[in-house]
Amino acid sequence: MAQNIRNFCIIAHIDHGKSTLADRMLHLTGTISDRDKTEQVLDSMDLEREKGVTIKASAVRMEYTAVDGQLYELNLIDTPGHVDFGYEVNRALAACEGALLIVDATQGIEAQTLANLYLALDAGLEIIPVINKIDLVSAQPDVVAGDVATLLGVKPETILRVSAKDGTNIDKVLEQIVKQVPPPKGDPSQPLKALIFDSHYDSYKGVVAYLRVVEGSINASDTLRLMQTRVELKPIEVGVFSPLMKVTNTLVAGEVGYIATGLKTVSECHVGDTVTSAVNPVLEPLAGYRKVKPMVFAGIYPVEGEDYPDLKDALEKLQLNDASLVYEPEKSQALNFGFRCGFLGLFHMEIIQERLEREYDLDIVVTAPSVEFEVVLRSGEVVLIDSPAKLPEEGEVSEIREPWMNIQIITPTEFYGTIMDLVTKRRGTFVSQDYPAPNRVQLSFQIPLAELIIDFFDELKSRTRGYASLDYQIADYRAEQMVKLEILVDDSPVDALASIVHKADAYHKGQRLVTKLKELIPRQLYDVSIQASADGRVISSAKVKQLRKDVLAKCYGGDISRKKKLLEKQKRGKKRMKKVGNVEIPQEAFMAVLRLSDD
Repeated sequence: MAQNIRNFCIIAHIDHGKSTLADRMLHLTGTISDRDKTEQVLDSMDLEREKGVTIKASAVRMEYTAVDGQLYELNLIDTPGHVDFGYEVNRALAACEGALLIVDATQGIEAQTLANLYLALDAGLEIIPVINKIDLVSAQPDVVAGDVATLLGVKPETILRVSAKDGTNIDKVLEQIVKQVPPPKGDPSQPLKALIFDSHYDSYKGVVAYLRVVEGSINASDTLRLMQTRVELKPIEVGVFSPLMKVTNTLVAGEVGYIATGLKTVSECHVGDTVTSAVNPVLEPLAGYRKVKPMVFAGIYPVEGEDYPDLKDALEKLQLNDASLVYEPEKSQALNFGFRCGFLGLFHMEIIQERLEREYDLDIVVTAPSVEFEVVLRSGEVVLIDSPAKLPEEGEVSEIREPWMNIQIITPTEFYGTIMDLVTKRRGTFVSQDYPAPNRVQLSFQIPLAELIIDFFDELKSRTRGYASLDYQIADYRAEQMVKLEILVDDSPVDALASIVHKADAYHKGQRLVTKLKELIPRQLYDVSIQASADGRVISSAKVKQLRKDVLAKCYGGDISRKKKLLEKQKRGKKRMKKVGNVEIPQEAFMAVLRLSDD
């Protein structure tokens, strides 16, 4: 009965106790027995448990008998907290009617607290604020409740104070969900309309789509159609999560569950797509579908060339579970065969890298991350370039547009100056400031994505002793004076060391690269020249001095002409060697160059 269904999600900044609160709810409602009790039940990946971050959205059904004696079906849709996975949060919110807003009693309101709250308000959800971690010595529940009350326009005393770790007041949270979250609207007799908010790949059942039924109903015998990809299928099974997959064979309007589609690739079943009946389809899909767009690009290469097929297989398998990962084959002079991969952000890239190393036991080299530029050719055509090696010749390019981001930083007011300094040095511009709480300021800036992805977050944390939090969204593409910075070793360009940089930074970065390479490239039997070139001219150069054999050692006195003859012979030999010689940049040198820090 839809009247007794409550669909809700939990939104919070990273590490504010979202997964722990979900655990306590599962235990209190008897969804999980004490025998099966583990921490972070919904975070099934080892990486999620280690990093304390939810990476994949997941769903679970709980049955709860409220104080009024009625049995309620509570569908919790767990969302990722990290900004890289914002689209998954967005789709999960669209499947709910209410949201628990969790705020840490020691940390207060942070950047993603606000970002996810605004998403939830835009989606028209009922917000239930909860102050968590009241058991900690450093907790300030009254202060934080006052800040949250000001933000939401409610009375501080009405905000729930809980300790997910100790289980304090969790029953009150469940009661508030029943009272405040509205039941789902939707008519089971209407044509089927269901929203896919996540999916995973199962080797036996194919793609398993997580969905919220908005109108109509699904039976295991129905033929279904995915409106975006136009794929038709007959489900292998239909069921709910409690929290493991449990077959029910039907799902009706208002319910949250899954269908095992039997499809062999996740790319056929997109997050945000609408499922309808193939026999009696709806004309209009549900709003909000968009294809997930990678923001950060990097090359992934095997350390040993013979591991290339294993890396290819591993990426294929990872893509089955993570449709937001994109990749294509790439060849580099320095690193040989590998793949150019696109990620949602740096954290997503780190997760993929760790999964490749752990789950597939691969030794890999990941190149420095880069971003996607819009290049306007003189012909008027606009092409997207995610690798400096693909940049057209200078004469063909009319302008290069760089991606800019809107960023919000929430920090204690004492770090105002050092953050301003950091952003200004990275070509950022100040937009506005706001004070969500006493002694806390929210600063809004615009900054190029290329400046954000290298080590901006690390430097922000070190400058603010870990107190600042960051959230970001794509703003637009802007025409900037960008140039291709190339490194030439022995007059040959090394493609894997090329980068697209701002014209003002080209000289400084080129000089540092050349200096670093001079230290790291081993000496040969002839002089090796290293040059940095940008804008069609060499901007910095250095020489790795040759190793010399003392050919005059055997000459004890005698005629000078004999010495000249020996030196000339050595010179001719080195000239010939230089023609056939090939300077190999050692891998350590290559990696050190990629990880150049901003001095």
